[in-house]
Amino acid sequence: MYTPAARAAPATRPDGAELSSRTVFAAAHVVADPLADTPPDGPAALDWDATLAFRRHLWGHGLGVAEAMDTAQRGMGLDWAGAAELIRRSAAEARAVGGRIACGAGTDQLTGLEPSLAVIRAAYEEQLQLVEETGAQAILMASRALAAAARAPEDYLEVYGHLLRQAERPVILHWLGPMFDPALEGYWGSTDLDRATETFLEAVAAHPHKVDGVKVSLLDAGREVALRRRLPEGVRCYTGDDFHYPELIAGDERGHSDALLGVFDPLAARAAEAVRLLDSNGGAAFRAALDPTVPLARHLFRTPTRYYKTGVVLLAWLAGHQEHFTMVGGLQSARSLPHLAHAYELADGLGLFPDPGLAASRMRSLLAVQGVAQ
Repeated sequence: MYTPAARAAPATRPDGAELSSRTVFAAAHVVADPLADTPPDGPAALDWDATLAFRRHLWGHGLGVAEAMDTAQRGMGLDWAGAAELIRRSAAEARAVGGRIACGAGTDQLTGLEPSLAVIRAAYEEQLQLVEETGAQAILMASRALAAAARAPEDYLEVYGHLLRQAERPVILHWLGPMFDPALEGYWGSTDLDRATETFLEAVAAHPHKVDGVKVSLLDAGREVALRRRLPEGVRCYTGDDFHYPELIAGDERGHSDALLGVFDPLAARAAEAVRLLDSNGGAAFRAALDPTVPLARHLFRTPTRYYKTGVVLLAWLAGHQEHFTMVGGLQSARSLPHLAHAYELADGLGLFPDPGLAASRMRSLLAVQGVAQ
């Protein structure tokens, strides 16, 4: 078991300057209210001050915020009522500070039902309307209900075509792989990823002016590169690959990916620094800054990948962004103590903690309460 030790504080420069060469969103976690008397399957209770303060931290580094996504425990503790309030509050905060924000619109109000495609369309419409009314950009999230109800690729094309036709401004389409949510197996109408990709690209090609970009979360760099090369002109590819993000963002002579990543929640300062190096000095400096973070990312997102949120919140607590390691739905117990200890070790080795002494003290307290002698 790793023994925490204080180290020198890293140099940080959260100047919030605009990033120019890439559009970068960090998918942000939520901070639970540790005093809420709520069962694991009950409505989420959030600490709104700490949750919004963390979004200001991300904006302060010049990153955009991707709100109410799976990093915010959407569908894993955060229900639609909680997500709707989160979207409203975060969008208002974005307006106040001039921060960029995009918010997830899905169908998670349909819990426990076996809805028709018409009901699924209506659920998407409700959430899309709310997001657009706040002034935020919409991210059309993958739908568990649609995955269960669709019988052919044409069902996906019909639902997404209907939504894109009525969207007020260009949206981001999110293809979330089953490693992040097993209920999404076979999305876009096939478990064959080549066939699913054709349907996905057909949906984009039918309404290219309504699609700002696509977010691809399949953890397959080669597939993402092949897909982005086939996107219509002007449609971005936002990488959601938390294993291969440096090479995908750096790109090649035929293009690059922008970013919408959960791993940029704990890596905000490093990610912003790296993109500024890309802006000014090119790809070599960018890769030198960001490549060393990949072992931490791969550890946080290792199988079962959907529990990566536990490590993300641990690092936020250790970094001083919140005062506790309590998560919505009790998800702080979703990873083992050795896993969390190694996440600390890797993050500490990267110099990610603004106050290394605080991080070491908090990690020791976590180990102690679990019965680990120091």
